[in-house]
Amino acid sequence: MNAFEVIKTVRLTEKGTRQGEKYNQYTVVADRRANKTEIRLAVQELFKVKVTKVNTLNVRGKLRRQRTTQAGQAPSWKKAIVTLKDGDKIVLT
Repeated sequence: MNAFEVIKTVRLTEKGTRQGEKYNQYTVVADRRANKTEIRLAVQELFKVKVTKVNTLNVRGKLRRQRTTQAGQAPSWKKAIVTLKDGDKIVLT
């Protein structure tokens, strides 16, 4: 897999913004098959930063219901919390 397949997007949330300011951590959505090493290399390649630590977790999709009695389900995804070296930043605008 190349870097664009491993890292799907960066999550912009209030909690993620606080983590970025306080701990220099950023949350990315990764491919479910990717491991920590692949995520580390992809972030370093795409954003030109040095990654010190990667934490991953699988997020289960929520049950959803829209104007019907039948429930659907949002897709499951993998969240990766990436810690960068001091002085490095990812500009999210």
